[in-house]
Amino acid sequence: MPTYTAPGVYVEEIPSSQKVLSSAPTAVTAFVGFTASAPSDDPADPQGLAPRLVTSWTQYEALYGGFADGAMLPLSVYGYFLNGGTQAYIVRVAHAEPSGKPATLELPAADRALGLPIAVESVEPDAQLSVVVQTDDAPDDLEGPTTFTLVVLDGGEAVEEYPGLSLGGPRDAATVVNKTSTKVKLEIRLDEATDLSSQLELLRPGTYALQQAEPVKVPVTGRKFAGSEAARTGINGLAIAEDVTIVVVPDLVTAATREDGTLDLGLWKAVQTSLIAHCEQHANRMALLDAPPGMTPQQVKEWRSEVAQYDSAFATMYYPWIKVENPLGSGASAEIVVPPSGHVAGVWARTDETRGVWKAPANDTIRGVLDVERSVTQTEQGFLNPIGVNAIRPFGTRGIRIWGARTLASDTDWQYVNVRRLFNMVESTILEGTQWAVFEPNDVTLWEGVKRTLTGYLHGLWQSGALFGSTADQAFFVRCDETTNTPESIDAGRLIVEVGLAPVKPAEFVVFRISQNKQSAA
Repeated sequence: MPTYTAPGVYVEEIPSSQKVLSSAPTAVTAFVGFTASAPSDDPADPQGLAPRLVTSWTQYEALYGGFADGAMLPLSVYGYFLNGGTQAYIVRVAHAEPSGKPATLELPAADRALGLPIAVESVEPDAQLSVVVQTDDAPDDLEGPTTFTLVVLDGGEAVEEYPGLSLGGPRDAATVVNKTSTKVKLEIRLDEATDLSSQLELLRPGTYALQQAEPVKVPVTGRKFAGSEAARTGINGLAIAEDVTIVVVPDLVTAATREDGTLDLGLWKAVQTSLIAHCEQHANRMALLDAPPGMTPQQVKEWRSEVAQYDSAFATMYYPWIKVENPLGSGASAEIVVPPSGHVAGVWARTDETRGVWKAPANDTIRGVLDVERSVTQTEQGFLNPIGVNAIRPFGTRGIRIWGARTLASDTDWQYVNVRRLFNMVESTILEGTQWAVFEPNDVTLWEGVKRTLTGYLHGLWQSGALFGSTADQAFFVRCDETTNTPESIDAGRLIVEVGLAPVKPAEFVVFRISQNKQSAA
């Protein structure tokens, strides 16, 4: 209490006992897989394995190098942003090692007829170097070509400079540079009989980066996908990205494909099991799983029932794979089959933005899809839907749509994706929005304040259509009084609040009962 000693008017601020809760984010997706390159702007993470947030495809390209042959993650990220996603964490899995070979470059001549007269090679393997070619100022009495200066850049900074070089004679570039340089070696590839007397310049001025040799691919195990929370790698490295709500592993197919083209379904199951365990542990995340490619609906049913015996409300699965335009071109097929998880995550994000997380992310078109790998009939979906495999089906002029919204849970309370995600959002919102109550006096004032805060938030959800019921009392309840907070719990330092919600479940089966209305005599 303030102390008043002098007469006067005093103003006191009294904090409100009702706080306003803002819903936690629901569509922040993490992609775990392979990328074309690694970000080079973090010295503490030279391999770029830690989770990085990107908010657009352009930003992803700048950090990870865009599309890459044999990598599904870039295609999935592109499909995610195309379908309405706005925030994505990228977790790069190392699937290749440096070649251990020198970086190389061939410098072009000013006269195209001379081709590429100088070959540059780094002294250290896999070095990231550039060289700058500058034409020197020519004296008035010069006969023959002008000399040039060669500058070696390491990390964008000049570390070596060699002026007055030529392609022969006392200032032969290879002789001068190779004698003193610790960064590069040069080789002159001009025939000794080549006449340079008529040339004005020897090399084309410019900055040229040495090209590193192709990395050597290494096997990727399930443990590498799972990663380490301490090392900030793999799926478990997402522990530091607390706002992630969806996790996909699109490059599972790349790692699980053997040399003979068959799939290692043991690795497939191991990675998906790790992913489900991670999402259940964090409790606000959904694992968006891909069924294996190339399977018929019957094979998917058998695989799901006999091998992939997952039972989790925090996981969902989609089938079949989808066909998209191949961005690599250059002799490759015009279409490429990709896992649907990235595109579906984008639809989830779009649905959350336009309708709300409580709307089932189904019966909506997937943008950027040319076709599905295999069509699923109504009868075939009839035995996939009950086991939690959500179908993606073409509907003629209505487009290619997600036609399922189930989780992999056997508990019917959690069999719908939107119900589980609604509770994830509410739980995360309450967890973050009631931190102010910690260490407050555990009395009626606190109970009423918490109750008003939660009631106000849930009432807003009910008005938005997230909860079922014609009145607020039917839609939810909040209990925080002497019945939930007994003297024993108060003595133990606990504040106990009971919250009940009536979620809106999707109309999965729309049934019209139609009969004949026969006329009868009055």
